[in-house]
Amino acid sequence: MSSTTNTFNPIPSFTFHLRVSSLPKFSPRLGQAVITRPVHRTGDEAEKIEISTPGIICSTTRGVIEHLSRDHVKKTCSIKWVHVPFESFLQIDPPVPTRQDGSNPLHRFLGYSPSQHLLSLSLRDPADVRDMPANGNLFVAAQSSRGTRKVPPQAYRSYAAATMPDIVFSMPDVSFTPPPHSQKRINKSIERSTRWLASLLAPLNLVSSPVEPNSEHAATATNILPRFNVFLHMVGGIKEAARSAFASSLKEPLDVKESHVAQLETLDDGVSGYVFDLAPLRLALLAEQPRSLQSVLAAAASVYRPTDDSITHSFVSLVHASLQDLSAEKPRLVNTALSPHEMLVLIRDAGIDLFDTFWAQQAATWGFALDFRFPVRTENLLSHGDSPGQKQLGINIFDGRFATDFGRLAEHLMDRLEYSKHNSDLSEEDALGHATFCTCAACSPTWANDPLIHSSVDERTVPSEEEPAPPYTRAYIHHLLHTHEMSAHSLLAMHNITVMNAFMRGIRSILQYEPDRFSDEVARFQETYDGTLKALDDAKLCWAEVNLARGKGRIAREREASKSVEGLHKDSSSIDCEF
Repeated sequence: MSSTTNTFNPIPSFTFHLRVSSLPKFSPRLGQAVITRPVHRTGDEAEKIEISTPGIICSTTRGVIEHLSRDHVKKTCSIKWVHVPFESFLQIDPPVPTRQDGSNPLHRFLGYSPSQHLLSLSLRDPADVRDMPANGNLFVAAQSSRGTRKVPPQAYRSYAAATMPDIVFSMPDVSFTPPPHSQKRINKSIERSTRWLASLLAPLNLVSSPVEPNSEHAATATNILPRFNVFLHMVGGIKEAARSAFASSLKEPLDVKESHVAQLETLDDGVSGYVFDLAPLRLALLAEQPRSLQSVLAAAASVYRPTDDSITHSFVSLVHASLQDLSAEKPRLVNTALSPHEMLVLIRDAGIDLFDTFWAQQAATWGFALDFRFPVRTENLLSHGDSPGQKQLGINIFDGRFATDFGRLAEHLMDRLEYSKHNSDLSEEDALGHATFCTCAACSPTWANDPLIHSSVDERTVPSEEEPAPPYTRAYIHHLLHTHEMSAHSLLAMHNITVMNAFMRGIRSILQYEPDRFSDEVARFQETYDGTLKALDDAKLCWAEVNLARGKGRIAREREASKSVEGLHKDSSSIDCEF
């Protein structure tokens, strides 16, 4: 079939719809984010990725979801939106992902499916709060594996144009020098972030791409102005007035020169969604607490720990200040929420739509398996050896009591095999939208009954089918953790992401069928589960001990440990002699 060359928009369209648009501005809400990829030829169906909200986003390091291979990602149906911080590719110039040719270059380079995965791009990792050199008027300091890089807004725009992610996060001027920050510094942040946003929103000058000559895309090709789907980082620090000022600047009419560049009446017209990074806000709020310097430094060191309710309520106030004058029809995304308790409060009081799974993925690194659900059910509330008080959000698989525990990871969700024994319909959710069983590859693995094909001469004679297999047990994963097997963390990562997705599914179910009960269910969840994640701290300590027990330098560490033990014995002997 012949084709001609025309210019069309290769960037997929992003839409967000609220199921009920008449709700109060900051009330909990149901929505759906949809990415629709362009059709290149007549007769092809447009590829759509639909993500129900409240929902989750998976974090990555160098574009890879930690501990998961491409096969693991394909098996985990809960992974739909993947976020890629670009700073981890800046050690080489030009960055390697920008050299990929063809359509959907970032998907192709990282191995994600354009039909199944939505990819978003930001310059910095939202979970990285290490001290950084100050940003300048013309650049942002980014952290690569070979040190700090100064990235101008034009360079970031060119990286996004070369990799073509589905969504591009704006480049904000957020200070990662020790807080508190002066009013002058906050004003600079607002001015720079606004200017850099205007640069990112300008229409793209893209290479022409083939379009079917009689298609609807060819008819409108000359009128299309390709532009990124931009999610805006909301800046202003922890000052509500500064955040309101930044929001107001987005609604100001652009002058003739700016309007010519961006083809927009206001900057907010070109924004597809709003982003809030909680990690730097948490640091700044902790520094504002009336404590001694030592206490502040200790709190900063534990910035990845859930904080008290006052910090969470401060987040809500800052979100209100940022969004009060902006559209309620656009999605709101929060990075680095550190517990389900924080997420529930932000959904209930600020109407947040999307959360990253940073804390759940980090828990998998530390050998912690999530086991909770929303809404809370009365059965099995005293599992895992919990006291009659609050229940833990999961289990520390490093703990020796799991060495002979042959149960599945989650008690609150059945596995596929057990569920199939009682139900012929293997739907992942029931009539009310609640998860029916854990779909992760740890709790619900499958076995293929087809033979292995070793050459092109062999033919497949039996239709390929998959059958439910028994779940991997806690004892088995406990063994893998203590023997430093990477598959342990892979199984835990898939499980934790799936539990987070089931958690969001439960929230959506309540909001859809019993919205009046949502606040009561949030309070019940907070009463039932311990929001301080003490069990996660225990898992982190166990992970550190096992990590030091093996690997490079083990012999030297054992020698030093034996010397310390001998020293203790000598000291005790001398003491005995003196007495």
